[in-house]
Amino acid sequence: MPDSSAATALHHALSILLRELIDGSATDAAWILNPADPGLLGSLEKLSAAGASAVPPNGGSSIAAHVDHLRYGLQLLNRWSKGEDPFADADYSASWRRPAVSEADWTALREELRTEARKWCEAVQRPRDLGDVELSGVLASVAHLAYHLGAIRQIDRSTRGPVARAT
Repeated sequence: MPDSSAATALHHALSILLRELIDGSATDAAWILNPADPGLLGSLEKLSAAGASAVPPNGGSSIAAHVDHLRYGLQLLNRWSKGEDPFADADYSASWRRPAVSEADWTALREELRTEARKWCEAVQRPRDLGDVELSGVLASVAHLAYHLGAIRQIDRSTRGPVARAT
C-alpha cells in the first residue's frame, strides 16, 4: 500500500468492523450488525455449556466447535502478526474436534476467544505494508468472523441480536 494515509484509514476501518462483530454495535448506528446488537461475545454469554455443546437437529457442528475454530484461527492470525509463519503446519481440523464443553471449559473457551479477538483487533489497527495475500487474509478475517456469528445464530436462536428497526 503506497499511500500511508490510505493504509492507516483501511486498518482503522477494518478494526472498527471487527470490533463491531466481536463486541457489538452502537445503539444508534452500525456497519454490519443491527444497532444495539451484542456481537459475538455478548451473544455467547447467553449460552450455557449444554447449549454450546448441543449438536443442531439436522447435524453439523456445535457452537462450542465454532467458537474453538474461531479461537484457533485468531490465534494463528495473532502469531502471524508477530512475524511467525503459523500456517505451514496449521491443523484446522483439530479446531473442530471440541464439540462438547463443561461449564468450566465453556467459560475458559469464551475467555480465550475474547483474548485472541482483542489481540487481533489491535494487530489489524496497526498499519503495515501488506501484499495481496496478506491483505486478502486480513479482509477475510472480518468475513470469516461474520460467517461464524451467523452460523452460531442459526444454530441457537437465543444468540440472535435485535431485529432491524424501521426507518
